[in-house]
Amino acid sequence: MAPGKLNPEQQTYVVQALACFDPPGVVVAALKKEFGVSISLQGVECYDPNKRAGRNLAKRWRAIFEETRKAFLEDTSKIGVSHRAVRLRALQRMAEKAESQ
Repeated sequence: MAPGKLNPEQQTYVVQALACFDPPGVVVAALKKEFGVSISLQGVECYDPNKRAGRNLAKRWRAIFEETRKAFLEDTSKIGVSHRAVRLRALQRMAEKAESQ
């Protein structure tokens, strides 16, 4: 396989990883580890419709990106620590505990 050429499974992996806010560098490393393929950072950015490089992303990949991003955000909203108020309260408890010691 030529560098930069991804099969549909690998393309789906890239789109879903980017939708879950993985940085392009992490996606490049994961592709190398999981599939043994190399792709440039710019090649990965072409699969992110929020980047200039991905402005012409095919509707199929854009739909997968948006669906994955929505599911990811909904899922993380169920995790208590993802909410600022919960994190601040935990930090407050830790600070009070540290001060009392």
